[in-house]
Amino acid sequence: MNRQDLEAFKLPETPGIYMFTGADGSILYIGKATSLRDRVRSYFNSDVAESRGPKVLTMISEAAGVKYEETDSVLEALVLEGNLIRKYQPKYNTDRKDDKSYNHVIITREEYPRVLLLRSKDIAQIEKGFVVRGIGSKDIRYIFGPYPHGLALKQAMKLIRKIFPYRDGCIPYPEITEKKKAAAKGCFNFEIGLCPGVCNGTMSKKEYQKRIQHIRLFFEGKKSKILKELTGDMKAYAKNKEFEKAVSVRNMLFCLEHIQDVSLLSRTYMQESFRNTGTRIEAYDIAHISGTDTVGVMVVVEDGIAKKADYRMFRIRSATPGSDTGALEEVLNRRFKHTEWAMPDILVMDGGVAQKNVAERILQGLAVKIVSVVKDEHHKPSKFLGEKKVVQEFKNDILLANSEAHRFALKYHHKRREIGMFEG
Repeated sequence: MNRQDLEAFKLPETPGIYMFTGADGSILYIGKATSLRDRVRSYFNSDVAESRGPKVLTMISEAAGVKYEETDSVLEALVLEGNLIRKYQPKYNTDRKDDKSYNHVIITREEYPRVLLLRSKDIAQIEKGFVVRGIGSKDIRYIFGPYPHGLALKQAMKLIRKIFPYRDGCIPYPEITEKKKAAAKGCFNFEIGLCPGVCNGTMSKKEYQKRIQHIRLFFEGKKSKILKELTGDMKAYAKNKEFEKAVSVRNMLFCLEHIQDVSLLSRTYMQESFRNTGTRIEAYDIAHISGTDTVGVMVVVEDGIAKKADYRMFRIRSATPGSDTGALEEVLNRRFKHTEWAMPDILVMDGGVAQKNVAERILQGLAVKIVSVVKDEHHKPSKFLGEKKVVQEFKNDILLANSEAHRFALKYHHKRREIGMFEG
């Protein structure tokens, strides 16, 4: 299959899912897209082997056709992608090394069900009869996924929860002791609008069961059925002069009918990709106040997911106080003495030419790409220094790593300052 063949499929510039199919009609790979046309065309760029790896090249060589299904939003494309991967088990979705880390959405079998995320490896253990995070096979009523884009799913879940607030761990009101019921004010999530109030009696069991049904229908791709039911509920509440409930349902209807892709795509975590498994990005940042309590950190992002188990903290020992480049040089020298740590594919510096030069000098001879993120006066990314192709391909991951490094550095520096106060 080649780029010219795509014209026959008339791919639209709309969100949806695409499926590469083999000569026998089997589905090789399923992905989601903000623009089906642009996304599928990108598989036929001249640098596809270099930018995405030999596995993609093999998949394209086996592909004989493309099928697609349009959706109203990227959020719905993400949901549909997971459902179809589960249904068809495509070869190039399910043979990746990291498929055990794919996420699933589960709805528990309880009077007041919880909505939770579990990884594929946890699901496999539960299916073997083990209990994971307090969940056994009899505790799961519905399961959706797998979803390859972990952080994208988590951001999507935040949006879904704003539309349909649900319980994820608080104790339901009927299970609270009589002595405590009078003082039940609701959990923290209730206070911020993410729990509907099953913990303080605001929402009845019947109403909550309907809420869970709507969440289930959404993950089954049946949005039209939800809209129909909510419209009926809104009219019934209005007729019974339950105006507060009618307004609440009206707001749900509005959100469902106007799911804006920008609410997901503006997040740096929404990069769509089919890359070599294990692309490792390490980002570094230095923190201090007027040269005191200087610290450095390393954070790791692999295929768009922050790998917090690999984060590292460095207390600066020998660099000149106040010298960011000196502190960075010390951190990098100490880091690369650890040959037992996985080698990065890309190194991200917070700063400009000076920081990039330090990294290039220390990593001379190593096959590691180096990118510097330059900030403006508001400490917002303004430009990148590094290979244009690398930045284009991994821009969102680079921004995520840089943001995480800054956050982690400030957190560690604050901790060191607190320790210093007691040591002094």
